[in-house]
Amino acid sequence: MKQAGVLLALVLATLEAGKSLAGHDLVIETVYGAIAMMALLISATFLWLWSERATPLALGMAFSWLGTGLYAGGFWIVDLLGLRVGLRSDHTVLMVLAVCIVGAVLHFAVIHRSFGRHGIGFLWPVVAALGTSAAIVMLRGG
Repeated sequence: MKQAGVLLALVLATLEAGKSLAGHDLVIETVYGAIAMMALLISATFLWLWSERATPLALGMAFSWLGTGLYAGGFWIVDLLGLRVGLRSDHTVLMVLAVCIVGAVLHFAVIHRSFGRHGIGFLWPVVAALGTSAAIVMLRGG
């Protein structure tokens, strides 16, 4: 739990720094997209685990992460279309998004270790999702 708490503090500080450098809306739009992509990847992993009968909890986790991905993806699409609705309060949204990012990072770390791998290679989906989302937001004029 200590590691997750430290990770949450680091992610929240990074989001706050990003907000100061790039602006609130750009950070929110980028993170919504990244969370949507990461959540859908995690959901697919749990769906695969369920199909392999690895754990009975896998189907519930697949649906849970699918819901998170669709929720974040919905806000992302609405933002990309220029319709400013949803959870956007400066402090509330960053805390919610930071918790989602930490959950995704922790899941990718567990998945990475379950394949017998070590090191920071588990971060590639996080970096790829953030980069892809940022690129799409920038291409849309963010």
